[in-house]
Amino acid sequence: MADREKACEAPAPEGDDDAGLDLQQTRSNRESMKHVGRTVSQNGYGVSHEQNHDEKALEAGQPEKDPYEVGWDGGDADPWHPRSFNKARKWLIVFIVAAGSLTVTCASSIYTSTYVQMEAEFHNSREVSILGLSSFILGIALGPMFLGPLSEFFGRRPIYLVSWTMYVIWLIPQTVAKNVATMIVTRFFDGLAGSAFLTVSGGTVGDMFAKDELQLPMAAFTIAPFIGPSVGPIVGGFINQFTTWRWTYYVLIIWAGVMWVAIVLLVPETFHTILLRDKARKIRKETGDNRWLAPTEKVQKSVFKAVLISLQRPFQLLMFEPMCLFLDIFCAILLGILYVFFGAFGIVFGTHHGLEPYQVGLTFLGLGLGMIIGMLTDPVWHRIRSGLIAKLSQETGVPDSSEPEFRLPPAILGSVLVSIGIFVFAWTSYPSVHWIVPIIGSAIFGVGNMLVFSGIFTFLVDAYPAYAASALAANTFVRCSFAAVFPLFGAQMYHRLGDQWASSLLAFLTVAMIPFPYIFFKYGKKIRSNSRYARS
Repeated sequence: MADREKACEAPAPEGDDDAGLDLQQTRSNRESMKHVGRTVSQNGYGVSHEQNHDEKALEAGQPEKDPYEVGWDGGDADPWHPRSFNKARKWLIVFIVAAGSLTVTCASSIYTSTYVQMEAEFHNSREVSILGLSSFILGIALGPMFLGPLSEFFGRRPIYLVSWTMYVIWLIPQTVAKNVATMIVTRFFDGLAGSAFLTVSGGTVGDMFAKDELQLPMAAFTIAPFIGPSVGPIVGGFINQFTTWRWTYYVLIIWAGVMWVAIVLLVPETFHTILLRDKARKIRKETGDNRWLAPTEKVQKSVFKAVLISLQRPFQLLMFEPMCLFLDIFCAILLGILYVFFGAFGIVFGTHHGLEPYQVGLTFLGLGLGMIIGMLTDPVWHRIRSGLIAKLSQETGVPDSSEPEFRLPPAILGSVLVSIGIFVFAWTSYPSVHWIVPIIGSAIFGVGNMLVFSGIFTFLVDAYPAYAASALAANTFVRCSFAAVFPLFGAQMYHRLGDQWASSLLAFLTVAMIPFPYIFFKYGKKIRSNSRYARS
């Protein structure tokens, strides 16, 4: 993945060196892979390193070909190459990894539907119950910083197998827990293990599809972790309405178990670097000639150094890059509000509108539908960006001239929509107003949420091409940290301020962030010119 973290405009940064793509590929193929990498990061969780030793060697003037260097025979048509898979197999793998991402984020929120029954059995307060939600999200925040670099050394499939096995195992003590402390601790480790699919699986999708084929499968993968939190209360609402809360975890174990079988049987290794290494090993075994080597086998790599860089660089970006910091805070506020809604919906629709638990779960359909609508507007933003590129190309005389700021228009509109949506939800949440109206407000928030996330994620990848993984890791950490903390005070806030003013307070936070996407759209190029990390 390191080769996919670099952009063609940026020089290689100093630091850890990772093996990259086969050096026998043409320059156009390398540029294509860079484009792919910048696309696979759109779900905002992907983490890997920023360097490619082999391309640095090329830049230093070393020859592109070594007669004993193992590469792809026939390019993408090589049977070892994951792009040689037939279309049905590729889409099956996309469905499995997307379902894995949805499963994890669904598990984060389905827990909220167990509060009433669990508290009656364990005799704990609501605040203590919410700690189980926060610990799971905290695990998701920390996992990518370790699992991303580890996948560079060991491949994607081993990370899937080990982490998903642990994910299933950590569900078991939640199912049979005798106290709430068990729930809180085991949910942290469950989120940590489950974060692998949020971290690594975008790379799997990018491994299998060429640049001109990638948009649709990546859209399917990208939306999955965002609609998962909306699916959780819907499923959990029905379970906890008609049976005991422990069946929530029986269902999750069955679901995760089916996923485990699918991963074991149907998801192969797709990371190009690892496949070339395996191919080289086979050639050496068949020929007895140890001169045959894959590019990665020529490079000395340190797991410890890779993880250290993965841990420190995101915080460097937060400290020294104001665009990264403010946009990350905006994303964090939005995700925090989303997780506050898991408690707020129960108060608004359950307590005040008198809906049953399964009906409260169904109210999240508006939020989920809004996010899907937001994702479906992607072609519109693609045309707007193409227009901006054409205008800049005409002004500069350089074909296909682009700027990272051209990624921000969806975030500009989305920032307005999220505020409107929350205000609509806030001031229509009176019991005298039909329940569909606040749901419409939540749908507007969902559309804006998706637009802000997609705009900011793609901007970060484009503005920090040599450090894209670290930029997204920083975003993930800040975003999930807010999501872990916000629910802890959400319920008290709604009880003390009332539905209308509690929601309005959240809306005012988003109003304060509205200017930033526009400011960075207008002045981002100037800000980048003084940056030590951004593309200037």
